[in-house]
Amino acid sequence: MTKPTVFHSLAFRDADAGIAFLTALGFEERLTVRNETDPSMVEHAQFYWGDNGAIMFGSAQRPNEPGSDWERRVGVASCYLVVPTDADVDAAYERAIAAGGTSLQAPVDQDYGGRGCGVADSEGNQWSIGSYAGE
Repeated sequence: MTKPTVFHSLAFRDADAGIAFLTALGFEERLTVRNETDPSMVEHAQFYWGDNGAIMFGSAQRPNEPGSDWERRVGVASCYLVVPTDADVDAAYERAIAAGGTSLQAPVDQDYGGRGCGVADSEGNQWSIGSYAGE
């Protein structure tokens, strides 16, 4: 496995719901650092997708580091996840919905190849899932 060199970054108001959603999609938890005072708050987490995809995230309400003006915006991300087969698209879609996701597009065969669907997580982030991996 190679280490990713690009991480999509997210923020969740409810980090535990985000973790449950990501796990249902098939992400693998590699690191989760929780706030010592409030364990429901995630300071930093890394979840991997397959051999070279990954995301980092944390709780939106966690305080900025001193000198930082980062705004942790929730529900503005859009990610595309490649799965191996058309059947995997359907299965991932069903798992995402069962984990509290909202359907944006039911699985459909795409004109440009492969099969795809779309779901939103409980924070409003949009997840496209497809078997098309580009040319």
